[in-house]
Amino acid sequence: MKKTKLGEFEELVLLAVAALQQEAYGVEIKRELETRLKEKLSVGSIQSALKRMEEKGFLTSEFGEATQKRGGKRKRIYYTTSYARKVLEEMKEIRAGLWESIPSLAHELRMI
Repeated sequence: MKKTKLGEFEELVLLAVAALQQEAYGVEIKRELETRLKEKLSVGSIQSALKRMEEKGFLTSEFGEATQKRGGKRKRIYYTTSYARKVLEEMKEIRAGLWESIPSLAHELRMI
């Protein structure tokens, strides 16, 4: 695997962007992660992670259309790159392999 600079929080944000697709903008990403993590997050932490990952080539972004609901303000929509999808697949394989290598609880109980 190519060495990547992707922290745990960045990985979660990247997965949220991939899951949300066309709805992957700051507030919605925050909402998705707060629901899944069952904890409050700051908008700033999400925005910082998005900016870092865009600089690293994991994400691209563009402005959506202005809406009345947002007072004419446009949303910045984020998209995963092919590089991000490749890295996420690699991380998934590594994690699955590690989980599979953990001895079962029953095995550990017999050793006590």
